[in-house]
Amino acid sequence: MATFLYKLGRTAFRRRRLVALLWVALLFLAGAGASAASTPKDPGFALPGTESQRAFDVLEERFPGGSADGATARVVFRAPDGQKMTDAGNKAAVNKAVADLKSGSDQVSTVADPYASDAVSKDGSTAYISVSYKVNMMEVSDKTREALTDTGERAEDAGLTVEIGGDASMVEQHAASTEMIGIAIAAVVLAITFGSMIAAGLPLLTAIIGVGIGISSITALANVFDLGTTTGTLAMMIGLAVGIDYALFIVSRYRAELADGYDHEEAAGRATGTAGSAVVFAGLTVVIALVGLAVVNIPMLSKMGFAAAGTVVIAVIIALTLIPALLGFAGDKVFGRKVRKARKAQQAGAHAGHAAHANNPQKANGGTRWARFVLRRPVAVLLAGVVGLGIVAIPVGSLQLGLPDEGSSAPSSSQRKAYDMLSDGFGPGFNGPLTLVVDAKGSENPKAAVDTVADRVGKLDGAAAVVPGPLNKAGDTGMITVVPKDRPSSVATEDLVHDIRAAGDAIKSDNGAEVLVTGTTALNIDFSQKMNDALLPYLALVVGLAFLLLVLVFRSILVPLKAALGFLLSVLAALGAVVAVFQWGWLSGLFNVEQPGPIMSMMPIFLVGVVFGLAMDYEVFLVTRMREAYVHGERPADAIVTGFKHGARVVTAAAVIMVGVFAGFIGSGEQMVMMIGFGLAIAVIFDAFVVRMAIVPAVLALLGHKAWWLPGWLDRVLPNVDVEGEKLQKRLSDSPQDPDGDRQLVRV
Repeated sequence: MATFLYKLGRTAFRRRRLVALLWVALLFLAGAGASAASTPKDPGFALPGTESQRAFDVLEERFPGGSADGATARVVFRAPDGQKMTDAGNKAAVNKAVADLKSGSDQVSTVADPYASDAVSKDGSTAYISVSYKVNMMEVSDKTREALTDTGERAEDAGLTVEIGGDASMVEQHAASTEMIGIAIAAVVLAITFGSMIAAGLPLLTAIIGVGIGISSITALANVFDLGTTTGTLAMMIGLAVGIDYALFIVSRYRAELADGYDHEEAAGRATGTAGSAVVFAGLTVVIALVGLAVVNIPMLSKMGFAAAGTVVIAVIIALTLIPALLGFAGDKVFGRKVRKARKAQQAGAHAGHAAHANNPQKANGGTRWARFVLRRPVAVLLAGVVGLGIVAIPVGSLQLGLPDEGSSAPSSSQRKAYDMLSDGFGPGFNGPLTLVVDAKGSENPKAAVDTVADRVGKLDGAAAVVPGPLNKAGDTGMITVVPKDRPSSVATEDLVHDIRAAGDAIKSDNGAEVLVTGTTALNIDFSQKMNDALLPYLALVVGLAFLLLVLVFRSILVPLKAALGFLLSVLAALGAVVAVFQWGWLSGLFNVEQPGPIMSMMPIFLVGVVFGLAMDYEVFLVTRMREAYVHGERPADAIVTGFKHGARVVTAAAVIMVGVFAGFIGSGEQMVMMIGFGLAIAVIFDAFVVRMAIVPAVLALLGHKAWWLPGWLDRVLPNVDVEGEKLQKRLSDSPQDPDGDRQLVRV
C-alpha cells in the first residue's frame, strides 16, 4: 500500500493544477446539485420493531387524517391572583386565542377549546389549549410559530400569564456559530504548531472543501434516499474533525521529509506513502464505527452514520490527493520565515544538503522528553492513568438513561414554565400522557373491549386518570388517554408503561383485543430500551472489526488489544464525567447546567462511535511511528522515543483542535447539545492525553519486544499491507535515483 500511495502522492504533486481543478469542479457540481434539489421532507422518527411504532402505524391506518406523528403545542394560561380562568374576562381572552390559533396557519389540524375539553384545573387557576398540526416538528414553518407566539402575547396583554410548550414551539438550533468557533480554534492551534500560515491553512482549506462536498451531496440526494434535515449534522461534525486531522498528519510528515533533505516531489511522495497509509487505516476504523450504527436499527441513526462515513471517505481521498497537490503550490512556505531562511543558508553552504542535515544533532523536543520520563517510570505512569480514569468512571454505576423532556429545559424557558404550570395545575403526569391504541378487530364487541381496557388500566397504581376516546369510523379501534401520577421521565411512569403492557397481554387472551401503548413518553422509553439493547452488539462489532484491522496494521496481538482496552477505559471515564455533571449536578454552575437529570439515551452509543474513530486516529498515527522505527532496526524503548519525537506534537495539536471544536457546543444553551459537546470534549482529553500519551507508552515499555509479537502461523496468513513503508524504503534504497540508498529511514 505504501508504494501505491507514494506513487499517488508524486502524481498528485506533479499534476497539481489538474488535481486541484478536479476537486474544485466536484465542489461546484455538488453545490449546484444541492441548490437545485427541492427542500427535503423530513421522514419523521421511526423505531422499527417497537410497540410504540406499531401503535403509531395502527393510528395512521385506522384514524386517517389524524396526524399521529404531527407536531403539538400547548398554550397554558394562568389567571391573576384572586381570579379564575372561568371568569368572564379571562374566558373571553382564551376564546379569542382559540379563534386566533384556528385562523393563524393552514398547518393547524385541530385546536381544542379548554372549556369544552375539560382543560381547566380544579382550582380554576390554570387552563390550556391543545393544538395539533398536520406536519411534524421539523416541518412547522416560521410563520406558524410566529402565529403561535403572537397569540400568546395578545393573551398576555389581557392580563393573563401565558407560556407555550410542545414540540411545535421549539426552534431548530443552528450550529453555524459553534462551527466557526471550532474553525477559529483550529486555525490558532495549527498556526502555533506549524509556525506558518500556509501550513496552517492547508488542513483547514481541505477540510472545508471535503465537508462542503459531503454536505452538498447529502442535500442533493436527500429526496432520493429519504434523508432528514438532521442527517448531515454528524457528517459535518466528523467530517470537519477528521478532515483537519488527516491533512495535519500528512503536512507534518511532508515538512519532516523536507527537513531530511528530500526535494519537494520526493517529500510529497514519501509523506503520502507513509503518513497516507496511516490515514487510510485510521479512516477505515472511523467508517467501521459510523456504519456500525446500523446495528441499532433506527433509520435516522443509520442514515446519519452512512452519511458521515461517506464524508470521512471524502476526507481520506482529499488527504491523499489534494494535499500533495496543494503542497506543490506551497513549496517551502510550509515552513515559517525563520526556518526558510535557515534552509536557504544551509543549502548555500553545503551541496550535500540532507546528508549534512542528517549529521546535525537535533534538540530533544517535548515529546522526546515525555517519552523518556515514561520509560523511566512506566509502572507509576500506568497506575496513575488507569486508577485516575477508573475513579472518574465510578459515577457510571448510577447512570440513568432517558430522553429529555420539557422538564429538563432551562428554568427560564417558556417550555419549562409551561411544563411547571401544567404540573402545578393538573399533576406532574399530565405533561406525559400515554396513548393506548386498542385494536379490537379480533373482538366480538369492540366498545366493550375498550371499556374493559380502560377499567383495568384505571386500577393500576401509577395511573392518575384514564379517559376513553371514541372508536374510529370502522368501529374496530379505540384510543384511551392515560395520565400517569408521576412525571414523564420518572421510574414510576416507566413501570406504569410496563404494567399496562403486561395487562394488555392478559386482556388479549380474554377478549381478543390487542392493547398498544404509545405517545411521547412511551416512545422515549422504547427508544431508551432499544439503545440499551444495541450497545453491547455495537461495541462487539466495532471493537472486534477494528481489532482485526489493527492486527493487520501493526502485525501484533497485544498492541491492538491494548488500544481497544484503553478506548473502553476512556469512554467509561467520559460517561462517568457526564453523569457527575449532568445527572448529579456536580460543577453545574461552571458548565451552566440548569437542570440535572437523566442522561440522553443515545449518549453511550454516540460516544462510542465518535470517540472510537478519533481514538483510533491517534493510536494509528502515534504507534505507526513506533512500529516504523522498530521495523527499521531500533530497540523497543528507542522506537517509543522516536514515535513521540515525531508524532506527539501533531497528535497533541489534533486533540486540542477537537477539544476546542466539541467544547464550543457547551455554550449552546441547549442541554442535549451541551451534554454531547462536554462528553466528546472530555472523552478526547482522556483518550488522547491519558490513554495514548501516558498509558500506551507505559504498556509498550513494559512489554518490550513482546509488544510486537505475532504468532508465526498468523504472520504467514495475514497480508502485509506495509503501513510502515518497509517495502517502500527497500524499493527507494535500491533505486539509482536515491542518492542515499544505503540510508535507513528512521526519523521521518
